[in-house]
Amino acid sequence: MTARTLMVQGTASSAGKSVMVAGLCRILRQDGYRVAPFKSQNMSLNSFVTKDGGEMGRAQVVQAEAAGVEPHVDMNPILLKPEMDQRSQVVLLGKPVFTTPAQEYYQHTPALWKEARAALARLMAAYDVVIIEGAGSPAEINLRDREIVNMRVAREVGAPVLLVGDIDRGGVFAALVGTLVLLDDDERDAIKGFVINKFRGDIALLQPGLEMLEERTRKPVLGVIPYCHDIGIAQEDSIFEPAPHLQRVDVDIAVIYLPRISNSTDFEPLQHEAGAQVRYIRNPGELGQPDLVIVPGTKSTMADLAHLRRTGLAAAVQRLAREGTPVIGICGGFQILGRSIRDPHGVESQSEEVEGLGLLPVDTVFDREKTTRQVAGRVVWGEGLLAGAKGLEVSGYEIHMGQTTDEGLAHPFQVQAGADQLHDDGAVDARGLVLGTYLHGLFQDQALRTVFLNNLRQRKGLSPQLPSVLPSREEYYDRLANLVRQNLDMARIYDICGLEPPRRRG
Repeated sequence: MTARTLMVQGTASSAGKSVMVAGLCRILRQDGYRVAPFKSQNMSLNSFVTKDGGEMGRAQVVQAEAAGVEPHVDMNPILLKPEMDQRSQVVLLGKPVFTTPAQEYYQHTPALWKEARAALARLMAAYDVVIIEGAGSPAEINLRDREIVNMRVAREVGAPVLLVGDIDRGGVFAALVGTLVLLDDDERDAIKGFVINKFRGDIALLQPGLEMLEERTRKPVLGVIPYCHDIGIAQEDSIFEPAPHLQRVDVDIAVIYLPRISNSTDFEPLQHEAGAQVRYIRNPGELGQPDLVIVPGTKSTMADLAHLRRTGLAAAVQRLAREGTPVIGICGGFQILGRSIRDPHGVESQSEEVEGLGLLPVDTVFDREKTTRQVAGRVVWGEGLLAGAKGLEVSGYEIHMGQTTDEGLAHPFQVQAGADQLHDDGAVDARGLVLGTYLHGLFQDQALRTVFLNNLRQRKGLSPQLPSVLPSREEYYDRLANLVRQNLDMARIYDICGLEPPRRRG
């Protein structure tokens, strides 16, 4: 059976396409359909590792979770991971295949498009509905003859298109009309309606504009989605900084913002904890005296280490660590905390060896092969930041090029991938205050997160706090589905897709 399709395109990046696809996936799942997401080409440093060790964009993982299906690399067959010097690593069907300068990428798109078409065909054979996400805007006319992610995908499977515009950034009517003007006739015909996203205020004041938009374009406005702060859905490739709030701050966490920061979703669970403040630090003047410093993952460890030295952030982090401020490094951040990083094969740069921050006596050597795997295990260190955590379960995933060795340091975690043997992960200093790990997703576990935050509170003389009662991912997806269902004309969406009326399971 060939699946029905619906494509969500936008007037620009960050119009809300990814979240809209997640909401539609959840609605269709609630209504009894087997549904899967698809985005042929994603450019993102927020990636994820599937159960079989494939790497894919985080946005399609979120959409798959909303659809209630296991994430698979067919849902995002091409992932571009930007590196330094205007080049990107190309991940095809979950595996890195080459690195290319931006100006040479389009030489490869005919072969990549063939793989993307095959992945989409496999999804359409396995599901009732495939919700397809575009990228950027279909009106990028300089790329029209080379793009493989917007209207070319819609034409390939005859997908009807919803065009999403972000009213919060302003100029939404001009963006929607202007996009239509720049499309070819068959592309305009593919667009079946508009969705205005991130609306604040009285919809009655917007109504005259909606009527004029429909009159000028002969296209219906199918929904106006309100701006919502508390959906709790992971961001595609940006830092999620919650709206300022007036709650007390028990624990001040400073995450060092790196130019090539990756997997920033690692820290979102901390941002939802009562009393915890997460700040992203771009220069030493913003650092202050935090209760914890986190050096996050990065796609280009050596280049971002050079950035830390250039800006003075490296010296500032070293000073805080000497004074007793806890420091955590995750993945590339773990490598930065070490003594040295060697790149004998030129994986990242022309510099064969650079000196790290020296906060952990570990050394990293980059390999040609990338490690990508899901892991699970337990905490095996019980001092400092992890006091009281020994024996707790941990789970997450690894994405890294380098291998890190030490000279008899304690290891905070023991983990394994599948049926493999347990192996040590990370390193921790004798005080338990400087910790490095390759585990992404470490803070997703509530028990470990609670112990960790309470240890930081105790260092300040504050009483421990009970775990925050946070909505589960399932609750967040249901919340998103309710928001979209209430503000989008779902009856017309079903009709546009050629689907039977909803058969919601309740």
